[in-house]
Amino acid sequence: MAVNLPLPVAANLKPVAGLELGHAEAGVRKANRKDLLVMRLAAGATVAGVFTKNRFCAAPVQVCQAHLAAGKGIAALVVNTGNANAGTGEAGLANANRTCAALAALLGCDAAQVLPFSTGVILEPLPVERIEAGMPQAIANLKADNWYNAAETIMTTDTQPKAASRTVEIGGKTITLTGISKGAGMIKPNMATMLGYLATDAKVAQPVLDQLVRVAADQSFNCITIDGDTSTNDSFMLIATGASGVDVGAPGSSDYALFEAAVVGLSQELAQMIIRDGEGATKFITVTVEEGASVDECRKIAYSIAHSPLVKTAFFASDPNLGRILAAIGYAGVDDLDVSKLNLYLDDVWVAQNGGRNPDYQEADGQRVMKQSEITVRVKLARGEQRATVWTCDLSHDYVSINADYRS
Repeated sequence: MAVNLPLPVAANLKPVAGLELGHAEAGVRKANRKDLLVMRLAAGATVAGVFTKNRFCAAPVQVCQAHLAAGKGIAALVVNTGNANAGTGEAGLANANRTCAALAALLGCDAAQVLPFSTGVILEPLPVERIEAGMPQAIANLKADNWYNAAETIMTTDTQPKAASRTVEIGGKTITLTGISKGAGMIKPNMATMLGYLATDAKVAQPVLDQLVRVAADQSFNCITIDGDTSTNDSFMLIATGASGVDVGAPGSSDYALFEAAVVGLSQELAQMIIRDGEGATKFITVTVEEGASVDECRKIAYSIAHSPLVKTAFFASDPNLGRILAAIGYAGVDDLDVSKLNLYLDDVWVAQNGGRNPDYQEADGQRVMKQSEITVRVKLARGEQRATVWTCDLSHDYVSINADYRS
């Protein structure tokens, strides 16, 4: 059960002019489930992406990077679930390229204009013939208002689809943004998310989009963790169709600032949905580290807390064993940290004062907060003015069960 995450409403997911989405039941791993998604873009759309830094990056990731670098313009994206096509060597690359060629032949474009994505089980051959067979069905139901089905199609261990929309006014005209994401386990992105797609009808120049996708990922998907594992297939794509005719301009302009804020805000919403639907999660936890000398050291400490199995299991049990948080801060790798100046808060409860237990702290107050479904951990380092925030969840019995049974 996701933590305070309502199901998206299909009617509230706004179509993005210049983009159509179609899905199919290809039987990639299991029968009778949506598992193949095709996105067709209007001519002139710009596309940018960031990808996993896992050295065992999947074949589709490698092909995506090559096709984006080729600079021919992207006409379509194709996503399959059930099989990651990772750890598959040269055969995996051949299958990813074969997928692109098959869709290109059906859509009348160059294979280098297709971006492939896969998610699912690692180290198993991609059943590319099933994907090819499902493509006509996906193309047949291409339409602009198909975001909810698209969000369902890219799910793996997710318990529900993740999708959201928003609009922003620029120059008296409305720009639409809609995005979907998937992920529930193997989440510690080192670039983006398991899979995420954010589309807008704004006109954005390629160099600007290349910069923006990194800014958005760094402030959203690079700030989440469920279990500390970075997937082989992480991909976050930003698509600008230009169909609205509204050019957001370049960084530094007021119009661009409005647009960037909307992109980052929607990216954060999609990223937080992943945490709220973390495998076995019962609590959504915000970890904020303040008064640091640098953003990097703040993020190191925040992630150290958020990764700790001892901290996460304590949250699951509502056990205010908060010394575990201090231990995680201490081994975060900030070697010159003066812990005698550190203060720790759990929501409104001041737990540690100047490196030791706050004399006024009562365990009953800590337990009151720990029982909540949403909790904020705040650390003040007294070293500077920088800060960073990471979102995570607790670690429950169900996490172990889900991952033990994943391939069954």
